[in-house]
Amino acid sequence: MSPGTGPGGALPRRLFARSLAGLGAAAGLAATAACAGPARAAGGGGGKVIRYQGSVGTVLPLELAAALGYLGDVRLDWIGNSISGPQDIQATVTGDTDIGGAFNGAIIRLIAAGAPITSLYGYYGIDSRIWSGFYVREDSPIRSVKQLAGRTIGANTIGGQTEDVLKLRLRQAGLPDDAAQLVVVPPVSAEASLRSGQLDVAVLGGTLRDLALSRGGIRPVFTDYQVLGTFTCGCDVMRDKFVRDHPDTVRTVVAGTARAVAWSQTQPRERVIAEFARIIAARGRQEDTSQLRFWLGYGIAERGAVIAEREFTVWRDRLVDEGIVGRHEAPVAQLYTNRFNPYASRGVT
Repeated sequence: MSPGTGPGGALPRRLFARSLAGLGAAAGLAATAACAGPARAAGGGGGKVIRYQGSVGTVLPLELAAALGYLGDVRLDWIGNSISGPQDIQATVTGDTDIGGAFNGAIIRLIAAGAPITSLYGYYGIDSRIWSGFYVREDSPIRSVKQLAGRTIGANTIGGQTEDVLKLRLRQAGLPDDAAQLVVVPPVSAEASLRSGQLDVAVLGGTLRDLALSRGGIRPVFTDYQVLGTFTCGCDVMRDKFVRDHPDTVRTVVAGTARAVAWSQTQPRERVIAEFARIIAARGRQEDTSQLRFWLGYGIAERGAVIAEREFTVWRDRLVDEGIVGRHEAPVAQLYTNRFNPYASRGVT
């Protein structure tokens, strides 16, 4: 997710403070969640109101579902914008929100630390059109992955997809995981930091990547698509208690969002972009919509955002190999469920 602001231009204080800690505080967050009272753990309206964080200038699958009328009597309550996926699901773990989305590797880390959450559907991914690249300036001496050793690489967060993809690619090149230094840089600032020489490498994806490429002078060393292929990278999660207490609401949210994803996968691109523009204008947050013209899709691999096992095993296996996650911690079967998603059933279109 992109960095953003809450109502009135400021991220809620409690959420901003948690974003600074990153996933290093996962165990503490899990313990806090276990002690949270019922009022913190569930949204209002008898489970029919879903509190969530958005992202500046974009429309999440969940928001698209609401706009298309696919959520029935379930209402969304936007409490501000997330600055990263790990921060977003931390807010869900602690009960500040009812749903949040992040890179699957970050989800595994939190669940292994004891966080009572489950992944319900994919919400973003990569394919041949939608990917992020590790970019350098055109005149940079860096030409290969091996030459990333000792370099500074800007990413939007620690503990997210960029970090795990980088480590996976470094290992493939025969380098240690810590061969390069990853630093946190807001996505909207990454291009400028790269061009000014503050960074050796900047990770650029989506519309920000295309805007940067349109200005020229940069080139990729490698892309996450080259590493993973077509792949759903992140999921939306809910607390297990919310799922147990409000199964009908969860079914409505998952089925409606899955339907919205399928809609985006089958409609002409121009129609989807027009709907996004309408949604962003209607919510009145004074957002720049100029990036929408570069939108190519959510990148979700499966029809209707169904979760595939491999989308978790690749990251869990790596975390186990590194000793970050115990071999018996966070078994894949406990990381996600497709039971609320009608697109997981054979014959559903």
